[in-house]
Amino acid sequence: MDTWAVIRTGGKQHKVAVGEILSVEKISAKGETVSFDEVLLVSSSGKLQIGKPLVEKAKVKAKILGDFKGKKVRVVKFKSKSRYLRTTGHRHQKTKVKIEKIES
Repeated sequence: MDTWAVIRTGGKQHKVAVGEILSVEKISAKGETVSFDEVLLVSSSGKLQIGKPLVEKAKVKAKILGDFKGKKVRVVKFKSKSRYLRTTGHRHQKTKVKIEKIES
């Protein structure tokens, strides 16, 4: 892992390297590639660039591999002594991406 970066997407931060496959919040991009502009930190051959809050002119390019649903989450509402019980579920929409290039 010679070159890596920390990006922010979907309200979360991810440490990424070239060739990695990761799942992020659903991206509604029409093309096959997407560019992450919110780069917080870049490490390239031991040299560290820390953003304040973002690194200037840094981009991470990734290829969209597809959309999928995450693991099911169960939500249960319960009130004792009143015979009230409701169970619902939710599966979060996610996108799988492969990191292709880190520009700093």
